[in-house]
Formats: sequence, C-alpha cells, structure tokens
Amino acid sequence: MRSVPFRLGVFLAPFHPLDENPTLCFQRDIDLAIWADKIGFGEFWYGEHHTGGYELSASPELMIAAACQHAKRIIFGTGVVSLPYHNPLMVANRIAQLDHLTMGRLIFGAGPGLLVSDAHMLGLNVSESRDKLDQGLGVIRRLLRGEWVTETTDWYELHDAHCQVPPYNPAMEACVASTFSPNGGVLAAKHQAGMLCLASTMTSGFDSLSMNWNIAQETAAKFGRTMAPNSIRCATDLYIAETREKALADVREGYARYNEYILNQSKHLPGSPGHIPLEAQIESGEIVVGTPDDAIAQIRRLEAKVPDFGSLLLLEKNWASFENTKRSYELLARYVLPAINNSNANRQKSYDWAGAHREGFVQVFAAATQRAFAKHQAETTANAAE
Repeated sequence: MRSVPFRLGVFLAPFHPLDENPTLCFQRDIDLAIWADKIGFGEFWYGEHHTGGYELSASPELMIAAACQHAKRIIFGTGVVSLPYHNPLMVANRIAQLDHLTMGRLIFGAGPGLLVSDAHMLGLNVSESRDKLDQGLGVIRRLLRGEWVTETTDWYELHDAHCQVPPYNPAMEACVASTFSPNGGVLAAKHQAGMLCLASTMTSGFDSLSMNWNIAQETAAKFGRTMAPNSIRCATDLYIAETREKALADVREGYARYNEYILNQSKHLPGSPGHIPLEAQIESGEIVVGTPDDAIAQIRRLEAKVPDFGSLLLLEKNWASFENTKRSYELLARYVLPAINNSNANRQKSYDWAGAHREGFVQVFAAATQRAFAKHQAETTANAAE
C-alpha cells in the first residue's frame, strides 16, 4: 500500500523522423501535453538537444511557454536544461519568468547535457560537464532564492547578478538528471532537488536504482536533511494497447525508425540498444509494449527498488501514431493509475457490501412495493365507496 499518491507523466526529448514537417512536429508535442493534461497526467517534460536531427527541441522553456497556455492543470518540467551550455544568470531569469507563465506549475530539471555532439559545437570538454552541473545548479538555486551573486569561475563571471523578478512559486521544485552513476543522487541531495532517473529500467540503471537512492539518502543525511521518495521520477519506455498483439503492431515500424537514429549515433558502441530487436527489449524488462497489466507489473518492479517513488515518466519516442499514442495514455490513466493508487478500493467494498446484503435489500424493496400497492388499492376502494 502506497503512503503517497502515484503520478503519471511524459518525458519528451522529442524524437521525430527526418521526413516529417518540423512545424507539425512541434505542434504534435504541444498537443500531447494538452491531451495528457485532459486525462489527468501529473507532469510533462520537454528536453533540450541541438544535433542529430531527430531530437528537435532546442529549448524546453519555449515548448513549456507554448503548451502551458492550453494545458491548465498539468505540471511542466524542463527535461532538462543542459547547464554547461548556458550562463547561470540567463537560466535563472528564464526559469523565473517561465514559472510565472505557468502560474507556479514548473519543475526546474537540470542536467550535464547528453549528446557529445552538442558539447562539441560549443567547444566544451564533456569530462567537465558534471562539475559544471554541480556548480551551475548551486548558483542558480541561490539566484532563484533572491540572492545577489558576485562570482568568477573558469566558466562564467557574475557581478551583482540577481533575478529582478523572483519565481511565482518560492518553493519551486528542482530535479537533477540521473542515469547509471551515483552522481545524480549526490547532487540531488546536495542541492535539495529530486532525482530524474532516465535509465530506470535499462539493465544497468535498474540494477543501480536502489544503490543510487541509498546514496542520495546518505548524502542528504550528511547535510541534516532527508530525501522524500516521491521526489524520485522513474522514466521508461512504455506503450500499451488492448492486447499485446495490437501494441506490438502499433509500435514495430516506429521502433525500427527510432533504432536507425540510435545506430546513427552509436552504431559501433558495445551494447548499443539500436542492435536489439523489439521482442528482446521487452523480454529483458527494459521496455513494456503490452497491456495495462504489463504496465502495472513494471511499476511494481520499480516500487520494489524505490517504494513510494513519485512519478513514472513515459519516455515518449514517437513509436506509434499520434492517435494510438493518445489511446495508450488514456489506457494508462483509465486502468493503470487507479490500480497503483488503489483508487477503487472503496468502490469495491461498496460493491461487495451491496452484493452480500442483496437478499435483505430485495426483501425490503419487495415489502415496500407490496405496501404501496395495498395502499393504492385501499384508496381506490374508499373512493369507489363514496
């Protein structure tokens, strides 16, 4: 039994084949957020990438600014701002302004930057990215708290830097991207942020999930704090339909297209997922392509690693058509979310109680009906006598 509510969300890089109209791709990604908002998803995250052709969004802030004008309840996350690419003051000001545009529905997600090709264009040394994430996140958190910062590093120089407009929500949540290493958990604890576990069901990521969570808790304790498990987001590939056969048919072509992109990025790397057939990925437990029951089973696996983790984020990779993707989301909201949150427990109790007492209730109803007929007959006889 969960002690905190479970949320569903979407993590959208996004991924779009090279033959698609980029304008319509951006619109699709906004429309998906509107749909997720309509059916009760809790979060929607947009990514930042600059090379490779498939991952179109160069600015999660711009995507959120557009989507939040139409999706009025869902919480948005920057998934993630690649901090080494930006001046920390500029990031802090954009995040503060975006928090106003969303009316406080913003999570500031930060990471080191995933694509080496992005860092190459900026002349950055990727080996320094994690240190810059730590440094940048620290100063941005200070700026968002209203501090004035004068600081010179080998990366940036700030003089009386401050946010002239503070965030709408003074308690805005921050989240740190985490994959296989313990670094994400350490930084999350250090900066009082949540963990965005982007490799939760990949073999190495799943195996290290409990370890990284324990490291985060131990690090937080050194600062005299605790880590709440509902600040953990676990991201995974998950698509469902009414049957496993339909789910497989829906995604097979899109999965193959996506693999072409992965192979273009990492063809010769050992263990590249681009070499792994769809069925093998499913069999390993790294992805789910199946039914609501399969989705529930995957969530239970993750709960065994981090009980009460807060959100499951769907790694939306555009494997299925737009309409089928929306249907998959709806099935998750309609059947999976209430199963995990035990939302129908009282309904079931009421149903069982009514069934257990049906004979007595039927007898009462029959007796009441009989009395009504008898009364009517008596009134009819009396009226006739007059």
